[in-house]
Amino acid sequence: MYKPVTSFLLRSITMLLAVGVLSSGCSSSKPATSVNDALKENYARAAKLYENKEYQSASVAFETLLYTSPATALEDDIVYLLGQSYYHTEQYLLASDMFFRLQQQMPLSPYARASQFMLAKSYEQLSPPVGLDQQPTRKAIENFSLYMEMYPMKDSARVANDVKTYRELLKINPDNDSYKQRYATASTQFARVDSLRYSTKAITRLREKLAKNVITVAREYLQFRKFKAAEIFYNELIEQYGDTSYLQQAIEGKIEVLIARKKWFDARLTLEQYLKRFPDKEKQMQSLKNKIAQNLKI
Repeated sequence: MYKPVTSFLLRSITMLLAVGVLSSGCSSSKPATSVNDALKENYARAAKLYENKEYQSASVAFETLLYTSPATALEDDIVYLLGQSYYHTEQYLLASDMFFRLQQQMPLSPYARASQFMLAKSYEQLSPPVGLDQQPTRKAIENFSLYMEMYPMKDSARVANDVKTYRELLKINPDNDSYKQRYATASTQFARVDSLRYSTKAITRLREKLAKNVITVAREYLQFRKFKAAEIFYNELIEQYGDTSYLQQAIEGKIEVLIARKKWFDARLTLEQYLKRFPDKEKQMQSLKNKIAQNLKI
């Protein structure tokens, strides 16, 4: 999933040298309008590559433009489309760098909303398998949450209804400019609804992954009879990921650890809390309940 950045660095150095040579040899003779025209032409070629889904070639073209576009009207276009080109070629770390750069340096850009969403998606793609450091997973959750906070949409049902209504009206009167404009507006808003739904589902999915990671570590400690360490991780899951599907297993694991450590009072208290939350497990936990009660009497 992680792509090496060596090729990018080599290309960057080459381009920097090329830009330096061109600047030293031509800057005194070429007027600013000529430079701007060249930038626009090169941008149009890069954008065409992107439009044709030639993302690898597009990324190379946009990389070249990256060094000549600062403080120009095309800077945010270039940064955003370079990020998208990296994303489509599975260079997610480089993509996240571009989207983060746009967020930090160009927060008023028309691409700000989309770049925040793509920043979250880039970290989502960088999320490693369970058992490895989950910092990218946490970054993805953080940025999806930030996206939802920064760009909320309260009345998604109305937006969906508008899309349907104007789609049907355009079937009846396809030349109506008002219908076209309102349909386009509603469709754009509906895309935002989709991204918010995606963010909600992604956060749930990624939190499940973090919970699985925690319980995996807890079970490893339990296997090696490091009960105190196991209890710490079970507690972490219970406190931080109580909304995940691993909660029940975590409480059961904690009860097992407390019994192993002969902490009978804590075991009884935890079991009582467990049965309040999962009353259908009363029969299944009866033997443990009896064992705890017998040891409390001793």
